Amino acid sequence: MAARIDLVPPSRRGCNTWLVGDDDEVIVVDPGTDAEAVLAAVGERAVLAVICTHGHAGHVTAAPAVAAAGQAPVFLHPADKLAWQEAGLGTGPEAEMEPGGIFEVSDVTLEVLPTPGHSPGSVSLYCAELAAVLSGDALLADGPGRHDGEYPDFPGQLSAIGAELLTLPEDTSVLPGHGEQISIGLALRRFDGWVAGA
Repeated sequence: MAARIDLVPPSRRGCNTWLVGDDDEVIVVDPGTDAEAVLAAVGERAVLAVICTHGHAGHVTAAPAVAAAGQAPVFLHPADKLAWQEAGLGTGPEAEMEPGGIFEVSDVTLEVLPTPGHSPGSVSLYCAELAAVLSGDALLADGPGRHDGEYPDFPGQLSAIGAELLTLPEDTSVLPGHGEQISIGLALRRFDGWVAGA
């Protein structure tokens, strides 16, 4: 069955939650804060994994409940375990992911791209088969994502965007952690303005 990427219908989650998979199995990306809404969207499908693009509370609070319901592991870059702990979720997931890692679901793969800056362990997930990258808060439609109104590491974030995201095919859809999606081509055309506006 052909894979697809669905956005969980908006609720009080606080971020975009994406489901990658088909009618039988999914990977949940950035479950947000509303486990009930995520699980309703998952339905009867098997949850293979819960992946957090970074550890900020608005993206991870529901991760333990979603994972427990699906008996699935939670994956987070180890550099973001402090943010996970600050969200009140304990010591952090045992399942760690590293750049270059691969997740398989249905008939597609998700490749882990290192995109730090928004947080030390921010990652993006690239699916070549579906021409999409799930960018978390590394890159939003209007530019690099802030945290609490600030850029924790703006030069690092710009560098990661340039090296890891803007090198993808221009027709790749950017599915961000908040707001509307854009294309890599559009991000390329806007990039110099983001740098100049820093």
